[in-house]
Amino acid sequence: MSGGSAVPETLRFPDALVAADLTTFLERARRVDPGGAARLVGHGDVLAVYVSPVHGGGGPVVLGLRTLQLGAPSAVDATTPLAALLAELARGAEPARGPAAVVVPLERAGEATWAGTSPPRRGWQPVGAVEPQVIQERAQVGISDVAAGAPAGSGAAAVTALRARVWGRPLTQALPEVPAGVAFAVVALGYLDAAAPAAVYRAGPWWRVTTSGGHVLARRPLLP
Repeated sequence: MSGGSAVPETLRFPDALVAADLTTFLERARRVDPGGAARLVGHGDVLAVYVSPVHGGGGPVVLGLRTLQLGAPSAVDATTPLAALLAELARGAEPARGPAAVVVPLERAGEATWAGTSPPRRGWQPVGAVEPQVIQERAQVGISDVAAGAPAGSGAAAVTALRARVWGRPLTQALPEVPAGVAFAVVALGYLDAAAPAAVYRAGPWWRVTTSGGHVLARRPLLP
């Protein structure tokens, strides 16, 4: 087809607090993945927002999930750069648009290959729990190991491979198939609940760690 141009979709929230919650979530994701992306998936009046603090290098894919109430139904499914989406949220405070709306950027994040596979929405089975101090400790050890193993001047490919190895380690001896990268994501995205264990679930090749703050999902590479 030729002529015309795409019309961006506007997501509407019940109030400005929901838009502010989304902004906080995306800012945390960008701190650990500056060039990263967010996948927006509308399920009627609920918006699922996925980010990926850990991916690439042959290691696990670790996703952070935030679900938000929408003020109007949407069937959006778009993966866009974090920077572009945050810029649109900042512009949402303009009087003409209102603080409870965001335009989905037309720019697409073509390199976000992690967004091509969706975690299941149903079928999760409980398999255990992890104490918050264990999550905090595993995250800190991994952060220290990445920092020590990637001195100044390390190439991007070498750093990605190092992160894949570190965050691909077992989370605990009791949960050896759960990658340690979930601990990093729980802490980095502000999901850690110091007062309660995190619940662990499984659905096929996917794992989910859930706290009162949100969900982290992970899948190891399908091929060795």
